[in-house]
Amino acid sequence: MKLLLAPDSFKDCLSAMDVCQYLTEGIKRIDPNAEITSIPVADGGEGFADTMLTALGGEKIDCPVSNPLGREIQASYGILADQQTAVIEMAAASGIELLRPSERNPLVTSTFGTGQLMRDAMERGCRKLIIGIGGSATNDGGTGMAKALGYRFLDKHDQEIGSGGGNLNRLNRIDKSSVFPLLKKTEIQTACDVNNPLTGKQGASAVYGPQKGASPDMVELLDRNLEHLARVIKTDLKTDVLKISGGGAAGGLGAGLVAFANAKLQAGFDIVKEQTGLEEAVRRADIIFTGEGKMDHQTKQGKTPWGVAQLAKKYHKPCIGIAGFLGEGYHELYQEGFTSLFALPNGPLSLEESLKQAPSLLADTAEQIFRIIRMTKHE
Repeated sequence: MKLLLAPDSFKDCLSAMDVCQYLTEGIKRIDPNAEITSIPVADGGEGFADTMLTALGGEKIDCPVSNPLGREIQASYGILADQQTAVIEMAAASGIELLRPSERNPLVTSTFGTGQLMRDAMERGCRKLIIGIGGSATNDGGTGMAKALGYRFLDKHDQEIGSGGGNLNRLNRIDKSSVFPLLKKTEIQTACDVNNPLTGKQGASAVYGPQKGASPDMVELLDRNLEHLARVIKTDLKTDVLKISGGGAAGGLGAGLVAFANAKLQAGFDIVKEQTGLEEAVRRADIIFTGEGKMDHQTKQGKTPWGVAQLAKKYHKPCIGIAGFLGEGYHELYQEGFTSLFALPNGPLSLEESLKQAPSLLADTAEQIFRIIRMTKHE
C-alpha cells in the first residue's frame, strides 16, 4: 500500500515536516514496512522555504536584515539546488511573529527586510525568486521592500517619507532612477494564498489590519493611504494595482511586488504542486493524508488541504484530512474530495494543552486511522 503524506503546517505548533514525521510514527506502529512518501506542503506562509528545500534540495542562507520595526535580526532563505532559484518567506524578515503583541503597529511596520533578502539572493546569482507572502506584520504596500531595492518615495518637498503604512499619504512621487539593476533581470513569482484586493471592505487593511494591531480608525487611515499609493503608482509607474486579485496580501505587498518588481502573483499551492511533483505523487498513491491546524468552510477557498483533496478527487483516491480543530462548515469538505476528516483532541483540552500534546495526538490519530485501513484491506 502506497501512502502519501501531504499536510500543511499546524500554525503556532508544528511545521509541515513535523506533521509528516508524527504521522509516519503512528502509521509505522502498525506497519513498520509501510511505503510512505512525504511531501510537506506550504502555500506561501510558514514553512514554505523548508518545503521547497526538502522537495528539491539546496541550502539555507542566513542574512542580516531589518525586522518590521527596523531592528537587525538574522533571517534565512533557501537557494535551490539549481543555484539559480531562491525561495524566500517574507515572514522571515517582516512577519508578525517577529514582534510582541504590544509592538504590532501597521502604521510604522515595514517590509524593508524582505527587500534585503531579495537583494541578497540576486547578489548571490539567483535570477528567479519565489516569494511566499503569508504572515506579515505590515501594511505598507510593499514600499519598504522597494526601498531596499533602490526605489525612493518622496513627498512634495522631495524628501523621503517615513516607513510604514501611516506615512503613505505624504507620498508625492516615486523615484526609480537608482533601482537595483539586477531586479530587471530577475523573474519573480509570488506565492499568495488569498485573493483580497488592495483596498476596500475586502482589502488588506480592513481584513488583516486588526490582527496586526490596527484600531478601526487606523484601518480607515491605512486603507485611504494604500488607495493613495495606488494612484501614485499608476501615475509614475504606469501600473494599475488597485483591483489585482491578491494585491492585498501581506498588507499590500502583493500589489507592491507587481508594481515594483514586475512579479507574477500565483496561488502558493500551485507553485508547490508544480515544483514538488505533488500531482504525480497523488496519482501513484493508494491513500492520501493531508491537513492543517484548523479546517472549516474556509478551507475550500484555496487552502492547502483543499488543493490536495482536489487532486485526490481528480484521480479517484481516498483522502483523509487531519486537523487540530474542525470548525463550522467542515462537513462541506466531503463534497470537495475528502473521504474522512479527523480532529486531534481525544478529550476536553485547553488550547495550550492541545498545542503541547500535538505530536503525540497526531501519531495516535494516524495509528487509529491506519488500524482501520489495515483491517479493511485484510478482510
